[in-house]
Amino acid sequence: MTKPQIWLAAFLFLFILLFLLGRVTRGPHEEKRQISNPVSQGEMPNQSQDLSPKDMMAKLGCTGCHGVDLAGTVQAPSIIDIRGYWSRDKLINYLRNPESFMDGDRFQVYRQKYPGAIMPSFNNISVQELGKIAEFLLNQ
Repeated sequence: MTKPQIWLAAFLFLFILLFLLGRVTRGPHEEKRQISNPVSQGEMPNQSQDLSPKDMMAKLGCTGCHGVDLAGTVQAPSIIDIRGYWSRDKLINYLRNPESFMDGDRFQVYRQKYPGAIMPSFNNISVQELGKIAEFLLNQ
């Protein structure tokens, strides 16, 4: 073998070795990141018609911030007994575009109490699905 062939073989061997080492040392959490999860992007799965509103909220990640019992956490306020603040249509509009409601006094207090918390926009979820969630929340 010539010197360039030896260098090329050594480079390829090193590349394959590093590639395999990276695959072997990869943890299970890193493999999950590569899988496209439509729920993490705010999209509901096709079988969402069969899900209860509470299950839809869990899939959307609402319970991650507001708590499994929806009574609030250190990350986000309680969303129980919100009838005094919202109508069904207004709540749906809020869920579709929360940033447009941030000028209100109540939300200024929330910004101080929960600094860095951001309510995600669910404008890519159907109005029917958001309506189910809104009705569920208004009846809590």
